[in-house]
Amino acid sequence: MFDNLTKRLGGIFDTLRGKKQLTEEAVGEALREIRVALLEADVALPVVKEFVEKVKPQATGQELIKGVNPAQQVVKIVHDALVEMLGADDTALNLNAAPPRVVLMAGLQGSGKTTTTGKISKFLSAKHSQKVLMASLDVQRPAAQEQLKQLGEQNEIATLEIVKGQSPVDITKRALKEAKLGGYDVLMLDTAGRLAIDDALMDELAQVKKVASPLETLLVVDCLMGQDALNVATQFKDRIGITGIVLTRVDGDARGGAALSMRAVTGCPIKFLGTGEKADALEMFHAERLAGRILDMGDVVSLVERAAETIDEEQAKKMAEKFQQGKFDLNDMLVQFTQMENMGGLGSMMKMLPGLGRVSDQIDSSKLENGMLKKQKAMIQSMTPQERANPNILSTSRKRRIASGSATTVQDINRLLKQHETMEKMMKRMKKMGMGGMAGMMKNLMGGTDAKLLEEAATAEGLDMSQFASGNGFPNLLQGGGQLPAGFPDLLGGKKKR
Repeated sequence: MFDNLTKRLGGIFDTLRGKKQLTEEAVGEALREIRVALLEADVALPVVKEFVEKVKPQATGQELIKGVNPAQQVVKIVHDALVEMLGADDTALNLNAAPPRVVLMAGLQGSGKTTTTGKISKFLSAKHSQKVLMASLDVQRPAAQEQLKQLGEQNEIATLEIVKGQSPVDITKRALKEAKLGGYDVLMLDTAGRLAIDDALMDELAQVKKVASPLETLLVVDCLMGQDALNVATQFKDRIGITGIVLTRVDGDARGGAALSMRAVTGCPIKFLGTGEKADALEMFHAERLAGRILDMGDVVSLVERAAETIDEEQAKKMAEKFQQGKFDLNDMLVQFTQMENMGGLGSMMKMLPGLGRVSDQIDSSKLENGMLKKQKAMIQSMTPQERANPNILSTSRKRRIASGSATTVQDINRLLKQHETMEKMMKRMKKMGMGGMAGMMKNLMGGTDAKLLEEAATAEGLDMSQFASGNGFPNLLQGGGQLPAGFPDLLGGKKKR
């Protein structure tokens, strides 16, 4: 959603590189560009004005800190201002009350209320061990209650029995009684929406809220609404009272200004971000992490959290023991590919790394998410256990058989084996260096002068190594004018680009 804004801001910061001081003229020019970039991203004008007024006095006239260039200093200042704009406090869901704690979901029709109700319920159940009951109060939209029931069955979340002909208020009373008798920790109430705000919608919500006395009233807002989302949020806050906001379709191609403006305009914290259609495509909102993504600083913390949720600890221990012995076969490679898929795919993971936000379009166009990992897994799964454990026995005839069984080519098999050989070399090198040497090796790979292993692998796969600036290693591959080098997908097993 923030791809265009990330690219614009990245270009602005590039103009500050090489300057010895943040002069008023240089900062003024950069801030004018930042102002235009934010307005183009649909950020509300009053919010942009306030943002620029906060950044300017902090940036103007600052001397260059040793080891930190002006662009990095401005990034830090802008980052802090973005965090303040987004609101870093009160973002956690309030569960500090005696059960059943009621969460009331509100919003316009089509904003994703029902789906989000299911997502939050699964989040509370899986990550916070809460016993959750869902109830649909939507008697307006056809099959709305059945939809929530299906979501409950799919995610193993209890739903209130559907009784035809009851009013939303009656359903609320019955849900409260069931939640108390059933010993539920949280009661999720999914209310009806309308195509636009009207008195009937607001009256119904007011009645339900009076009966339910919710601990949280969450407004679900579709980011694709743009500036209209701010008007909707303001009216719901003024007429009903909301305690938090859930932004949906954050993974879409909206400009993102509504998300940046929401807290400043409404004063209400953003609680969750909906990042896809799947039941687990929901993230708790963290202002610092989102600001980091927008400024292309990456979101490694979220990436680590995602890894912790998806990686099998016992399996990870076994692999660590093998790595310490310098062993790495194709079975291990298959495990790695499966884990990457569980974490959202390689493309999704790469976008969360520092320096890759500005090339997100190229990552998407390379189709890393859909085809590459599946293709590589298919090749390994077409091998016998003996071949996976000992790739050296793969003769030409065996490669033809594997290629036929996985709908690939012998060239694809060779490319996979080259990747395995590179990774195996790394494991053996780690074994020789020991734990202390591993840290130094990773430092080199991520920007030291001895990035030989990565460069050897890249050269072998036909990459244009001119993207590597002398002595800077991997970061310059990511920051070479915001472009991935020619043939980059080859390193990942994709089609060669000559």
